[in-house]
Amino acid sequence: MKKMIVLVICTILAVICGMYGITVLATGSGTGFFLVWFGLAAVCLGIGVAGYFGVWGILPVTLKKIILILAGIVILSFVIIEGCVISKMNEQGAERLDYIIVLGAQVRTSGPSKVLQYRLDRAAEYLEENPNTVCVVSGGQGKNEPYPEAKGMAEYLIQKGIPEDRLIPEEKSKTTEQNISNSMKLMKEDASVGIITNDFHVFRALQIAKGQGLDQACGIAAKSNNKYLPNNMLREYLAEIKYLVRKVVHLA
Repeated sequence: MKKMIVLVICTILAVICGMYGITVLATGSGTGFFLVWFGLAAVCLGIGVAGYFGVWGILPVTLKKIILILAGIVILSFVIIEGCVISKMNEQGAERLDYIIVLGAQVRTSGPSKVLQYRLDRAAEYLEENPNTVCVVSGGQGKNEPYPEAKGMAEYLIQKGIPEDRLIPEEKSKTTEQNISNSMKLMKEDASVGIITNDFHVFRALQIAKGQGLDQACGIAAKSNNKYLPNNMLREYLAEIKYLVRKVVHLA
């Protein structure tokens, strides 16, 4: 009976992960991250089947210990990293900054994606409240984009009533690291800087900025769609692991 319960629970989780992966795919985000949810569905189903057929009971004791240790590390790291992400999700930055940097995201023929619109709407709001702040819109052109992200971002803000002379396009960046480093070249030294991105991305964006010397940079959180928050939070966890591994390898 217990084995059947485990199989049913794991099957339900697999279906949930698979359906959510389809939901994420339907957003047309331009990335293949939705595949992770299909992978999780396969893992859940595999655990259920293995439990039903008693595979765990025949594994060597050493292998069981290794699996449990690895699972514990993953769970602990997930809790810590997600706690850090959550701690920065309501950052509002400081007033009267010299510059704000709006990090790019996907643009389509019809204009900025919804994720990017959230960032740009927050930028427009900040610029209206702080008339002396200059805005760097940062983002290059991806393979699935009709034009550089910075171009679409600038056009959107101009339509929102922001004067063109307050906008500095940066059209070469393909990653958050490049967004920061390339934008720094367009700003005066020792200027006060705010970084605008979606709430789930603020922690890592600030981490990257400070790693590149923008020690006084502050985060300005734009909202995000709660429907896709699980996907974004999982993506941030994996991105943070990748960032930390690269940092360790670089130091080594």
